[in-house]
Amino acid sequence: MVTTEPLIEFDNVTVSYNGKPALVDVSFKVDRPAFVTVLGPNGAGKTTLLRVALGLIRPMKGRVIVLGLDVARAPDEVRRMIGYVPQREYISENAPVLVRDVVLMGISSRKPLGRSPTRRDKEKALETLKVVGMHNFWDEPFKHLSGGQQQRVLIARALASDPKLLLLDEPFSGVDSASQEIIIEVLRDLVRRGIGVLLVTHDINPLIDVTDYVLLLNKRVIGFGRPLEQLTPERLFQLYGRKVEVIKIGGACFVLSGDSHA
Repeated sequence: MVTTEPLIEFDNVTVSYNGKPALVDVSFKVDRPAFVTVLGPNGAGKTTLLRVALGLIRPMKGRVIVLGLDVARAPDEVRRMIGYVPQREYISENAPVLVRDVVLMGISSRKPLGRSPTRRDKEKALETLKVVGMHNFWDEPFKHLSGGQQQRVLIARALASDPKLLLLDEPFSGVDSASQEIIIEVLRDLVRRGIGVLLVTHDINPLIDVTDYVLLLNKRVIGFGRPLEQLTPERLFQLYGRKVEVIKIGGACFVLSGDSHA
């Protein structure tokens, strides 16, 4: 179901670590479930932005609204509506964890501690694995999967709790091109179904055709809006502090140089 509440709003949010600014007066608003890509150099505060949206970091100033709720006042309720795929997920290679176990973690985390997965939980886990094309790996050890396959399983885990907003931090790091295409199509379909996507990346090119909005972030908001409006040499120079070439062909554009790692 498509929600009538704005997806997410940052209102003059400032965050500091040990007196050093990580985010400064960050403001933007997404009025509906949409695909939002966050772009910026290393140290720009992109991961901090996601953690603030999750209520894991409390701003020094400003407020964050997710689906009509103030994150500072209702962090637990907000987190129940969010699926999160962090930049680096550590699952020990020595642990005998199967694909199904990883996805079931996304369901069990929302249940009372110690409760065993039900039949319905397992059906839900399998359904989400089908969404990312990994249902045939149900009984496979997680450690045997490629980087791209593991990332698809982690996305399935995030989707298993039926989030209304999905946050992804560099989901294409170490991912093969085939898995990247599958993930992008999955995310595109989620937005069509009314689930918002907020994704951090260092390479905007694969996402230009599916992104509704681009947030250019370098501690401050350099720009926010439609990709063709924001991905200009002038704006990207402000973002990275150096020349970035952009080629526009019809309704498409390609960023020829940017950040090699975010």
